[in-house]
Amino acid sequence: MAYGFVLRGHGFEHAHVSFWNRIAYPYLIFRVLKQINVRVLLVLLLLLLGFGVIFYIGASTSPIIVFVFTISDAIRDGAQGFFRTQYGTICKMAMLLALVILCIYLFRSTTPQQESSGLGRSTSAYITVAAFLLGALCSGVTGYVGMWVSVRANVRVSSAAKRSAREALQIAVRAGGLSAIVVVGIAILYATFYVWLGVDSPGSMKVTLPLILVGYGYGASFFALFAQLGGGIYTKAADVGADLVGKVEQGIPEDDPRNPAVIADLVGDNVGDCAARGADLFESIAAETISAMILGGTMAQRCKIEGNANPSGYILFPLVVHSFDLVISSIGILSIRSTRDSSVKSPIEDPMAILQKGYSVTICLAVLTFAASTYWMLYTEQAPSAWVHFALCGLVGIITAYIFVWITKNYTDYKHGRVRTLALASSTGHGINIIAGVSLGLESTALPVLVISVSIVSSFWLGHIAGLVDEAGNATGGLFGTAVATMGMLSTA
Repeated sequence: MAYGFVLRGHGFEHAHVSFWNRIAYPYLIFRVLKQINVRVLLVLLLLLLGFGVIFYIGASTSPIIVFVFTISDAIRDGAQGFFRTQYGTICKMAMLLALVILCIYLFRSTTPQQESSGLGRSTSAYITVAAFLLGALCSGVTGYVGMWVSVRANVRVSSAAKRSAREALQIAVRAGGLSAIVVVGIAILYATFYVWLGVDSPGSMKVTLPLILVGYGYGASFFALFAQLGGGIYTKAADVGADLVGKVEQGIPEDDPRNPAVIADLVGDNVGDCAARGADLFESIAAETISAMILGGTMAQRCKIEGNANPSGYILFPLVVHSFDLVISSIGILSIRSTRDSSVKSPIEDPMAILQKGYSVTICLAVLTFAASTYWMLYTEQAPSAWVHFALCGLVGIITAYIFVWITKNYTDYKHGRVRTLALASSTGHGINIIAGVSLGLESTALPVLVISVSIVSSFWLGHIAGLVDEAGNATGGLFGTAVATMGMLSTA
């Protein structure tokens, strides 16, 4: 009986507290609202009422807006959750590999260049590890920025598409172009080491410095590799699963909000096609820049280039080129403008044609700035025509990129015969569809291989005959010519 009395007493006390809470909370809220200025309270109520009216009108006009808000938030949360898991795993692996790199550099023998410049074994090891971690960090930031921008731009693009297709295209292009700014991080890294180690001071390290930056490119490649693999596998699995469940089993359209698997599909598009691809492109540009700095500095030292075009000019050349690339790419993106006047009825435009115009503007500016950068950084009295040959190497790369766009359109655009033939084969059954699709995919690899082969041979030959020779009279500009062609190819990426 005593035990039951205690329980009853405890229940009474709990009910007593709950009763006073139900009375106290509304009273406290009333006191807070009473202390707020009447005008502020009125403004808040009007804003809340206005938002409710706008949402009601939008939902009445297009009920799908309710699903859009719900799905967009779910996609954003799913993408951020995926990144927390993926980035956490990659960071642990990166820290482990950084320790391995540190041990390797601490026990490896020093080079004559390091001994002459006074760069000790431990200093070289710590700088390499720091460069590796910074490269991985920049690659991860690039991927995260791509995801962060895409999940917020998607809803805006969908809203703009109701008004104008060109406006939707403009928002999408400008949102995607924002991720390219992170590439400038490599300039910050090199500038820091450039000032700290004193590249131009007497007796300092002139060519060993870019060799240290290999860690930066390796870090970017390491992070992009796992981001591309993880994001790519996830987006393919989610895409196939959503399509099979929705279109095959239930017979509803693709990306329909009634299909819950669509959320996983669109999360995969953001983390795989936007974030992972951004990290992969950053890795490509970082690795190309590092290799060009190493080849340029080594060639300048072997040729004993002096005067205005010293080894530092050949090392800084990739950074100058990509700095101009950011400017010309921004101009090309801004050249794609929307038609704000909704009353003007214009014919339906091909979005690829609009993008092609902006790309043409970027290519024209890339040719001019590439030639100017080559003359500014690579001109030397030892070989007065060398800068012309390297400018032609860059032109080979730019032409290669343009041809790649044409090849991609030829094998993927519905207006071309190959794609129409594949669509016709799909109407006869699944087996013919698979055979025709696989054969077309294998055929599509032939032209890129031929174009790349011709570009490599052409750029190597142009650099080889540039006139830069070492003490033994051997031409040394061939490999640097291929690196310059790569810079030209990626100048509009």
